[in-house]
Amino acid sequence: MPLGSSQMNDRSMYAPLADINVTPLVDVTLVLLIIFMVTAPMLATGVKVNLPQAGLAAQPLPQQEPITITMARDGTVYVNAERVAREHLVGVVRALLKERTDSPIRVRGDRDASYGDIIAVLDLLAGEGLTKIAIMTNVQPVASAPRRPHD
Repeated sequence: MPLGSSQMNDRSMYAPLADINVTPLVDVTLVLLIIFMVTAPMLATGVKVNLPQAGLAAQPLPQQEPITITMARDGTVYVNAERVAREHLVGVVRALLKERTDSPIRVRGDRDASYGDIIAVLDLLAGEGLTKIAIMTNVQPVASAPRRPHD
């Protein structure tokens, strides 16, 4: 029996719709974007507080002098301008840390010092649990830094 036009219209009317309606998705996304744009500056600023004034008895904490380890070009090691043998380096640094608790350790290396020697000193300190170490450099603008020929 051939299908009539009335039967075709009934089937096409109940056929599933394959299109996704993105309008509600875009609406929700824009509302969330506006909410985040409004609340983000409030999260970053923190809370304003009026701090009380301290009396004369309050003194600021003393600044800790750093412990500076210097590696010379010839491989000699200095701790705060005093020459130290490498085997005594950790003991000297630990003794200084007992006097100055939480002092940072700064390592300076001559530009022409052996990279391996500097790494050996860093490894020696880190192996003994001295991990608050900073490597010091000179800050120069990149454009004016002198170029060295490759070795």
